[in-house]
Amino acid sequence: MKKSIVVAVLCFFGLTQMNAQVSFRPGVKAGLNVSHFTQTNRTDEKFNSKTDFYAGVFGALKLTKVYTLQPELVYTRQGAEREYFDQDNRRRTEDLDVSYLSIGVANKFTFKSFNFQVGPTIDIKVNDSHKEIAPNSGNPSYYEFNNNPYTGIDFAFFAGVGYDFTKNFGVEARIKKGIIPVNDSWDYDENYTNVVFQVGATYTFDIK
Repeated sequence: MKKSIVVAVLCFFGLTQMNAQVSFRPGVKAGLNVSHFTQTNRTDEKFNSKTDFYAGVFGALKLTKVYTLQPELVYTRQGAEREYFDQDNRRRTEDLDVSYLSIGVANKFTFKSFNFQVGPTIDIKVNDSHKEIAPNSGNPSYYEFNNNPYTGIDFAFFAGVGYDFTKNFGVEARIKKGIIPVNDSWDYDENYTNVVFQVGATYTFDIK
């Protein structure tokens, strides 16, 4: 009987200490995207990087002193700049924009002020545009086409690092790689996937 009481007391204190470590804090994040599509074996085209932004919210569920599970909802503008040669062997440039609503889960491992992040995302396309820069008497003219047949969803993985200046404010850098071809419905022989480098700031709110 005494042993059962001792075991029950120890389990109670163990659960109390575990719950004392668990906390939830919401936050916001925003920053710069540098994105492109993966290169192919075609010699008449290449993809260059383009810059844009991302912004979103997250919830940091700290489970232990080291590990935090962080669901995220982020609006991210991505794409690439495509250079190619047309049928008349003229160099042309296209500005390809694809915007996503990214639902992700970051696994964060914190060591003092530094943290390492890794996780998956499901990116749902919300908008796209295709701006073609065509030569016209030596001056470029722009033609914009919307609702292009970009793939409606992407599944990606990311990895990155972060640094917390205070318990509320921090910075982070990530690399994200999609695995579903962006042009899955295009009539091309080659498939392109998203590659995005992100750098930005985070702010985590205190909840009393």
